[in-house]
Amino acid sequence: MQLLKALWALAGAAICCFLIFVIHSQFLKEGQLAAGTCEIVTLDRDSSQPRRTIARQTARCACKKGQIAGTTRARPACVDARIIKTKQWCEMLPCLEGEGCDLLINKSGWTCTQPGGRIKTTT
Repeated sequence: MQLLKALWALAGAAICCFLIFVIHSQFLKEGQLAAGTCEIVTLDRDSSQPRRTIARQTARCACKKGQIAGTTRARPACVDARIIKTKQWCEMLPCLEGEGCDLLINKSGWTCTQPGGRIKTTT
């Protein structure tokens, strides 16, 4: 009888430990990004100036080796680190489909020109 009680207690403890392990591992996975992906954390827009909107966003990325956070098709993305080091921003295809990309003169950013002539500047 003692042995049976001890076995039940041991089985109960093992099940509890297993459940704690499963719950703990789920919490660790939550909030992690897949390698090579990004997500927008914050996005703020300021339209207080006439004919000008200033947008600031913060992204969180989990880039693979040799990559760094950048922009592709106006969305945060992991891009080749060489692009960032050499400031050849247009190589990461930051503009939307149909827009033209041009480097700023001082290479501090780029402009995306829409077919209608509207220009978006990113620094």
